[in-house]
Amino acid sequence: MRLANAILLPVLVTCLTGGPQIARPQSRQASTVASKIYRLDIDATKQWIDTNLDVRGGETLRVTASGQLTYPPAGKNPAERTFGPDGLARSWSDIVHNYAVPDANHGELIARVGSGDAAQPFPLGLGKDFTAPVAGRLFLGINQTDSDAAGAKGNFHVTIEILDPGPNTPAAKALGGPPESMIAGITPALLESIPRRVSDQQGNPGDLVNILIVGTEEQLVRAFTDAGWVHVDRSVQDTVVAGLIDSLRKKDYLTMPMSELYLFHRPQDYGFAHAEPVRVAVSRNHLRVWKAPAEFEIGGRPLWCVAATHDIGFERDQRNNNLTHQIDPAIDGEREYVNDTLSGTGLVAARRHVTRPGSLDRNGHPIPVTAKTATGGTFHSDGRILVLVLHDAKNTTVGN
Repeated sequence: MRLANAILLPVLVTCLTGGPQIARPQSRQASTVASKIYRLDIDATKQWIDTNLDVRGGETLRVTASGQLTYPPAGKNPAERTFGPDGLARSWSDIVHNYAVPDANHGELIARVGSGDAAQPFPLGLGKDFTAPVAGRLFLGINQTDSDAAGAKGNFHVTIEILDPGPNTPAAKALGGPPESMIAGITPALLESIPRRVSDQQGNPGDLVNILIVGTEEQLVRAFTDAGWVHVDRSVQDTVVAGLIDSLRKKDYLTMPMSELYLFHRPQDYGFAHAEPVRVAVSRNHLRVWKAPAEFEIGGRPLWCVAATHDIGFERDQRNNNLTHQIDPAIDGEREYVNDTLSGTGLVAARRHVTRPGSLDRNGHPIPVTAKTATGGTFHSDGRILVLVLHDAKNTTVGN
C-alpha cells in the first residue's frame, strides 16, 4: 500500500452574514464567520495520500474533485482508459480484485478517516459532503490496485471545505472512538456467569468468548454494517445462490459460510466477516454472535456474546481429517480489530477491557490463556474481554 503526504494549501473564506444572528451551542465553533478551504493534487501512482488534516468527530466536510487519470493498455483492455474522479464503470473483470472499496468504481476517488487497516474507506467520486464519525487523520485515495498505480498517469485536483468544525468537546477529539471508561452493569457476577468458550455440536470446547456488546439487534447489525462487515451465509446452498446473485450484480462475494458453533445451547445468531475480496476463501476476519438470555440484559438492552478469530489459511480438522480454516493463534489481534472497526463508526458510546474473576495474577496482570479450538488448532490470549456499549438515545450505561 502506497502512502504519500500531500501539501494542503489553505484558503480562508470569509462569509459575510446579515440579519439576525442564530445562537450556536457553546460547544461548537461559529461556522458562520469563516470556513477553511484546502486544495491538493492526488498523483495517479498513489493509492493513499495523507492530507495532513486532522478532523474531529462530528466535523462536516465537502470534497469536490476534477482532473483525469489514464491507465495504459493491459490484459483484456487493449486501449488506454482515461477517466475522472468518478472512476470507470464496473465490469466483469472487477468481480475478483483487491480494491479498498469493493463496490466503488475502478479508479474512483475515495477517502477514510484514520491511518490503520481498520479505518473504513468510502467513495467520494466527483464530490460529496460527509461528517467524520470519529476524530482522526483524513486520507484521500484512488480505488485501484498496486499494478494499476504502477502504470497510471495524471492527477485528481481536490478541494476540501470545512462546512462545520463539529463540537469542541473531549469526546469529539478522542481518536478512533471514546476513551475507555467504567461501564455500569458489567459486574464480576455477570462475567462469571457467561460461558468462557463456545463449543461444537459434539460439545468440544472451541473459541473464547472475547467480546461483549450492549445494544438492540438493530443497533448491533447497523454497527457491523457501517464498519464494513458483511452478514455471513448459514449454509452452502445459501452460498451458491448468493454468489451467483452477487456475480450478476458485479459485486464481490464476501459471505462464504462459517461452521455452526454453540453457546447457550444453540448455534450463533449472526456471523459477520471482514476480508479482502480476492482472499476471502483463505484469509478473513470473522466472528460469531449470540444473544445472551434475558437475565443478562444491561440497562434494558440485550447483551451479545462474540467469539472473534482471524482465518489465515487451511489446516487438517483433527476430529475427522477434513480440511478446515486455520485461525491466527494470536486471537487478541482479532478482538482489537473488532474494537477498531466498530469504534470507528461513531456508534460506540463506551468501551472497556475487563477480566473475569480469578483471571488476574498476584500483581494484577491478566493471566494468559492457551487452549485448542474444536478442530484442534492452538490459540493464546491475554484473557481480557472487550465490552462495547452502542449508542442509545433512551439509555446510558456509562458509569460515573
